[in-house]
Amino acid sequence: MLMPIVAAMLASAPDPLAGAPSLYTSFDAGRVHYKSLGRGPTTVVFVHGWSCSLAVWRLQAAALAARVRALFVDLPGHGQSDAPRGPCTQDLFARALEAVLRDAGAADAVIVGHSNGVVTARHFYRLYPAKTRGLVLVDGNLRPFTEPSRYPAIAASYDIPGYRDKIGRVVDGMTDVPPLRSELRRLMTATPRRVVVSSLAELKDPRVWQPDPIRVPVLALHASAPHWTPDYESFVRRLVPGVDYRVWDRVGHFLMMERPEEFDAAVLGFLEARGLFM
Repeated sequence: MLMPIVAAMLASAPDPLAGAPSLYTSFDAGRVHYKSLGRGPTTVVFVHGWSCSLAVWRLQAAALAARVRALFVDLPGHGQSDAPRGPCTQDLFARALEAVLRDAGAADAVIVGHSNGVVTARHFYRLYPAKTRGLVLVDGNLRPFTEPSRYPAIAASYDIPGYRDKIGRVVDGMTDVPPLRSELRRLMTATPRRVVVSSLAELKDPRVWQPDPIRVPVLALHASAPHWTPDYESFVRRLVPGVDYRVWDRVGHFLMMERPEEFDAAVLGFLEARGLFM
């Protein structure tokens, strides 16, 4: 029953991100593309995951921009941002977010990350704690699913001429909604192969997986899956005392696209409950 509803919503939902003007800022790795909607003293930055772009947040733009200033970022090498000459490290991604905040004139922000964007959001907090008011971690992990040293080998499996077909097969396992599959295939296969490979390989850096405490408010939203074990939840609760940890049933990895109204309400309710509206 949910699948036809989601499919109809994806087809009919307005896309204010598409019509918003593109903004660019530069740092040492080149230009970073972002879009800014809404206004007000509270800034929320939306960070996509592996091989994606800011377009994955199109269903959040209207609801969130009505309450906050929302910044939607293409990480280096993704979307309309320049591809760096060097590796796509989490340091690089975090510095790109900081460049966007400076360009937008925002002193701090709540950072929302999806999938591997959770790693980026968490690393941004590590590097810029004074600029992080809170974190929303969407179906991404705070500890590696495998030994970090194995990430280069995993990444190498995408360093092939048919990498787009391989990404398409990954997408098939992320959602049961056919229109969303098609949308994600178009989006994720547009990312250059070097960026796809490098951003995965650079997860080898053990610094990004350090279990240093997180001392800002955190909302963690997950789609029910075997890898979100009770042990993982316990790990997160030790790392983030007071975390708002939720697991949703009957939804895929891109839960903000499959259930946008519920997702938007969860984020806005979290901001309200934790006093993050200024």
